[in-house]
Amino acid sequence: MGSRIGVRLCWTETADRSLPLPAYQTAGAAGADLVANLDPGNREGGLLLAPGARALVPTGLRVAVPEGYELQLRPRSGLALKHGITLPNSPGTIDSDYRGPLGIIVMNAGQESFAVTHGMRIAQAVLAPVVTAGFELVADLDETARGTGGFGSTGGIA
Repeated sequence: MGSRIGVRLCWTETADRSLPLPAYQTAGAAGADLVANLDPGNREGGLLLAPGARALVPTGLRVAVPEGYELQLRPRSGLALKHGITLPNSPGTIDSDYRGPLGIIVMNAGQESFAVTHGMRIAQAVLAPVVTAGFELVADLDETARGTGGFGSTGGIA
C-alpha cells in the first residue's frame, strides 16, 4: 500500500451525517468514492437529469486539501458506461486554498433521463501532487521533429 496523506473534512450545515465519508472501495483503488448528499428538499425525489442536462450535486462536505496537492474529481466508470453520466470538467480540481462546499458538476451525456439519488456514489476523488510552473517569456522556442504540427499531425486523427 502507498503512503497516506491526511485530508481534513467537515460537514456542511445541511448535510446528512449518516452518509459515508469518501472511501476507497478496494485496496488498490486510486480514487475514493464521493456520495451525493442532497439538500433536505431533494432527498426523497433526488435530482432528475434530462439528457444533456447538468447539475451541481452536493457532497455535504467541505475539505482542506494539504498544500502542494489538489483533489481531482473524476467520473465513475460504471455510471459513464451504463448511463452516460460524466463530469464535464473532468478532472475537476479542488485547490488547497478552497474551503467552500464540495460540489460535483454532473452531466447526463446519455439518451435517457437519470436520477441522482441521495447517498448514491456519484464521483471519485484522487489526491494528486501539484507542480507549479515558472513561466518565462523568450524570443523563440527550440526546434523539434514535430514542429508546429497540431491536431492529427502525429497520425492519430485522420
